[in-house]
Amino acid sequence: MTFKLSKLGPGLLFAGAAIGVSHLVQSTRAGAEYGWGLIWALLLINLFKYPFFQYGPRYAQVTGESLLDGYYKLGKGYLWAYFFVNLATMFTIQSAVTVVTAGLASKLFGISENIVVWCLLITLFCSVLLIIGRYKLLDKFIKIIMICLAISSILAVGFAFLKNDNTVPLNQILPNESGLLFLIAFLGWMPAPLDISIWHSIWTLEKNKTQSKKISFKETLFDFNVGYVSTTFLAVCFVGLGALVMFGTGMEFSNQGVEFAGQLIQLYTSSLGQTTYILIAVATFSTMLSTTITTLDASPRAMSKTIQLLFNKDKSYYLPWLLVLGLGTGAIFLFLLSEMGQLVQIATVLSFVTAPLYAYLNFRLILSNQMPKKYQPSQGLKILSVISLLFLSSFTIIYLLSI
Repeated sequence: MTFKLSKLGPGLLFAGAAIGVSHLVQSTRAGAEYGWGLIWALLLINLFKYPFFQYGPRYAQVTGESLLDGYYKLGKGYLWAYFFVNLATMFTIQSAVTVVTAGLASKLFGISENIVVWCLLITLFCSVLLIIGRYKLLDKFIKIIMICLAISSILAVGFAFLKNDNTVPLNQILPNESGLLFLIAFLGWMPAPLDISIWHSIWTLEKNKTQSKKISFKETLFDFNVGYVSTTFLAVCFVGLGALVMFGTGMEFSNQGVEFAGQLIQLYTSSLGQTTYILIAVATFSTMLSTTITTLDASPRAMSKTIQLLFNKDKSYYLPWLLVLGLGTGAIFLFLLSEMGQLVQIATVLSFVTAPLYAYLNFRLILSNQMPKKYQPSQGLKILSVISLLFLSSFTIIYLLSI
């Protein structure tokens, strides 16, 4: 078992990036508003997105290349499209997750209530951690974070079951017109946007560089499955917390991440007791810190690789892009914090509507002649991929017609 644990890394980084606002805010809100009624949607979307996320590490491990290399071979236009979409979204997404992390840090540590100061401190801390330790330190750090997150979340749900005196309905429901947009957002961001599969392929290659012996294909899939199952399990935990603690209270939640996080902790502690304050605060802070640091690492890696491919360069541009992302995020905190809601909405829409494209490209690559037949997906996984691609495409069309 120790051997297996030593091979884990990219899958947990994927989990760290995925388990963020989608879990803390969306999953908890789903439980608060619908009880256990949307578990069917959570499990269904995790099933449908599974193949396309798995193809990232599968492709990287077999070919020794990232998905970005594959996109480039399919057509340079695909890579240019990725470059501009990522450039348009990475600053606002990084800012959004950092703001929520800062709000939680303020409540957990109580040193200062100035959100801008906390945002800048967290960005600086994560940047220094990545500059000093690079992938190796990130790999170790994320394991500690994920263990803290898993333990605190399980304990929190356990306390909620013991403290809850009300019956939460288990019947599954389909929201009416007023709840349809929330369902679409819930499905779209669970467990994460599909472009994270690109990050996962890059982390897989980085993990192999740190090992004296190359990780096997089976170990790569095992690592991915551990991370993916973790994201699904913890999403159910957060739905459960919302259902057991918030369902039926009639409380109206803020749409702002920081205010929502404060309401979340306060409502938990008022229902479960002040003795659980640290437990709840650590669980939520761990959730967002893992997302903050993994997204801060991943975007510069992806942009560096994209530049290398587009301009045929061998030089790494990771540190320059890390600096650009850090400075750009800081500028948003200082000058555009009041516009955060609109910026995030633009970023999330762009990421969401490109999901079918990423799904198609990943599926096409995994069936290309670059992948030996023995490493291509099974017939069952191919059938699931086709069904899932049709679902995601239809889902995106419905979303675009609804806005």
